[in-house]
Amino acid sequence: MLGKKRKLGMTLKDIQIGETYTAIKVIEDKELLLYLGLTNDANPLYIQHDYASQTPYKAPIVPSVLLFGMVSSIVSMHLPGPGSHITQHEMAFPKPVLHQTEVRFNLEVIAIDEKDHTVSINVTGYDVDGDKVIIGKLQVCPPYKPNSLTATSLENFF
Repeated sequence: MLGKKRKLGMTLKDIQIGETYTAIKVIEDKELLLYLGLTNDANPLYIQHDYASQTPYKAPIVPSVLLFGMVSSIVSMHLPGPGSHITQHEMAFPKPVLHQTEVRFNLEVIAIDEKDHTVSINVTGYDVDGDKVIIGKLQVCPPYKPNSLTATSLENFF
């Protein structure tokens, strides 16, 4: 990926209120193990079936921050897309997500602030039973349109 140019996502002028994106992801053990290894998180609730079976959850659950990471990835890759940045977030996780669960993430642009160069995005995640597992709101700075090299260099000739 280093040295490769990647197309930028939607700039502020390209985004409209009501714009949506939906993604479906299954929380696989490999993602969970990568997250736990990167963060050195050894919470038994996330990885030990014998411990988790004795809790109200009855099985290991997915860390909430891993779910947020999936939301962040959707923002970075799709809405608004590459070049965007989450500046603020508020998330609730009303129902735990178990390993191997399919989650449907819905993102919707609800406001645009041209002065601050941000968009507000509602986030909702549902499990296969249709229960909400994520409810939240993001402030996102969409990508800035870069000046072209040609346009900048031609300014010297006018």
